[in-house]
Amino acid sequence: MLSSLDVSTSGLVAQRTRLNAISSNIANMSTTRNEYGEAEPYQPRYVTFQTDAHLATSGGGAGVKVGSVEQSTEPPKMKYEPGHPDADPNGFVRYPAVDMTMEFVDALEATRAYEANIGVIEVTKNMTEQTLRIIA
Repeated sequence: MLSSLDVSTSGLVAQRTRLNAISSNIANMSTTRNEYGEAEPYQPRYVTFQTDAHLATSGGGAGVKVGSVEQSTEPPKMKYEPGHPDADPNGFVRYPAVDMTMEFVDALEATRAYEANIGVIEVTKNMTEQTLRIIA
């Protein structure tokens, strides 16, 4: 029963990392400079998961862990804004390639997965309490 808690906890940690990356992408979707002040747009980050064999259950389930957090390879979005301080000589500004709709869908999916893992933890907790009542 404890392994099911470990599997659900691994899911919570992984989805939290994913939500952090999504919120960072949304917060920086109009950032045209990097942390050094150079005119380089923010690079969106995406989280990939992988199974965690150390959290395998007797029923064949396995935990999850963050495999990597990678930067997008998509080219930046170009917008014509000749008065912008970061505009190139042709008047184009490079913005991060962040798609607000996809970020919101990903955030909704991650939130639902997070809630599902909390539900499994609650069910496991209730089963443990009922088992202890029966034994006592």
